[in-house]
Amino acid sequence: MTQPPSDQAALSLARGATEPPLIEQTIGEFFDAMVARQPGHEALVSRHQGRRYSYRELQAEANRLASALLGLGLAPGERVGIWSHNNAEWLLMQLATAKAGLILVNINPAYRTAELEYALNKVGCKALVTMARFKTSDYLGLLRELAPELAQAQPGQLAAARLPQLHTVVWIDEAGQGDEQPGLLRFSELLARGDAQDPRLAELVRQLKADDPINIQFTSGTTGFPKGATLTHRNVLNNGFFIGEAMKLTPADRLCIPVPLYHCFGMVLGNLACLTHGATIVYPSDGFDALTVLQTVQDEKCTALHGVPTMFIAELDHPRFKEFDLATLRTGIMAGSPCPIEVMKRVIVDMHMAEVTIAYGMTETSPVSCQSATDTPLPKRVSTVGRVQPHLEVKIVAPESGAIVPYGQAGELCTRGYSVMHGYWDDAEKTREAIDTEGWMHTGDLATMDAEGYVNIVGRIKDMVIRGGENIYPREIEEFLYRHPKVQDVQVVGVPDRKYGEELCAWIVARPGETLEEDEIRAFCQGRIAHYKVPRYIRFVAGFPMTVTGKIQKFKIREAMKDQLGLEEDKTA
Repeated sequence: MTQPPSDQAALSLARGATEPPLIEQTIGEFFDAMVARQPGHEALVSRHQGRRYSYRELQAEANRLASALLGLGLAPGERVGIWSHNNAEWLLMQLATAKAGLILVNINPAYRTAELEYALNKVGCKALVTMARFKTSDYLGLLRELAPELAQAQPGQLAAARLPQLHTVVWIDEAGQGDEQPGLLRFSELLARGDAQDPRLAELVRQLKADDPINIQFTSGTTGFPKGATLTHRNVLNNGFFIGEAMKLTPADRLCIPVPLYHCFGMVLGNLACLTHGATIVYPSDGFDALTVLQTVQDEKCTALHGVPTMFIAELDHPRFKEFDLATLRTGIMAGSPCPIEVMKRVIVDMHMAEVTIAYGMTETSPVSCQSATDTPLPKRVSTVGRVQPHLEVKIVAPESGAIVPYGQAGELCTRGYSVMHGYWDDAEKTREAIDTEGWMHTGDLATMDAEGYVNIVGRIKDMVIRGGENIYPREIEEFLYRHPKVQDVQVVGVPDRKYGEELCAWIVARPGETLEEDEIRAFCQGRIAHYKVPRYIRFVAGFPMTVTGKIQKFKIREAMKDQLGLEEDKTA
């Protein structure tokens, strides 16, 4: 799968394999070819909606929706937002917009009015498809706050002062159920307007190109406004294909996808990995629920399961875990944030996922640039993020000089190749900051590479702690503390310190039914790790602040500790 790293002075540079060749089709073309090969094979199971689609049925519905979107007056290249948790409509939108040449804009369901207003206006969405509500979130209520003009508007004719480019809002109903919503169009009604044989779709197949932008995802920056990473058919279709290759997916596989579709994990590692291999997509629920995942894997005989580490931990530690037969599982992906080695071992043994893989990447690289294989030796699989994907290059450079570092030395990971985004939407300056003149995407992640090309992520450049001149990578401390038998989860951050510049702080979640004391943790560290790596501050917590994609927000832990301890940054540094 991967060529050995460059042996030029044993530098941390690796190039992926060049076979099989890259796909130079659009998503619509590739999907239609797959349908022709296996029209009756099950393509999608949406458990919480009670819906099942064969490949032919999914194609027909996607074509109807593409036709209906064109019927709204939308033209290729225009932007359409999707603001929803996981459901069949999400996948239909993904396929239909690709076929119609529209750019699908993924909007985080956690967004509220200010963030939604920013996202819709930043990229100029003409239409928005949204859930009505989810748990305590009233999406239609939030929209009406932003656009009170909906109350008097005809569907498709919105003219809102704060959302000047948005003309159509569609809400996802269940086959005509629910109250009428003034100014809004039902999804079921929109779908009914479409023609699966619309001749415009055949014409678009001839016009659309693989390099056309097809998707915008907002990066959840911890400072400043989110940036709209713009991805093409070529970016995400190839990435989905090679991800599926690494998992050895076939039409016999059934992949359970509890991760969000609005993020690359669900949309590319999930949907597109399946559709490029003729496998079956299984959505257990609209939002993550550990018990529902376990039930779905058993009932649907899933062979693969995706998740971020916190999801796998929740499944493994569920009180009813042992009740479920998960023996059909074979593979899947753990990604989204660093994967604790001890959790990985439990997934392999207790969940039967002997061929589970680790994937690493970022939205701006479509997203995966490194992945382990199903046959990667276990020590490498649990301690690295694998090797570079086909048709890509990765290198590790000194952040200060940009020089490629030797094997084993930490530096910034950079990626180059087909997967690098088209750019940040309408932001040439930020694009230039991220992608250098030679086409390398600078990830901001600290990593090492060994002589076989295996990459290990040791942290974020901004997360590295410098204590009294010593560089400390929180990931190393976290992996050590995971070995304590009473520790379920742990996050380590740096907090300001007058004497040393920074000190370490560990937030620890104890295993269910266990109690822990600070002295127990310190005793566990004594004599096993260097004294300066032992956290000065230890707090026991119920959970961590995180995004809905499962990424830990370390900056929030740091801010909480600064407030709690009355610490201030050293402004003289």
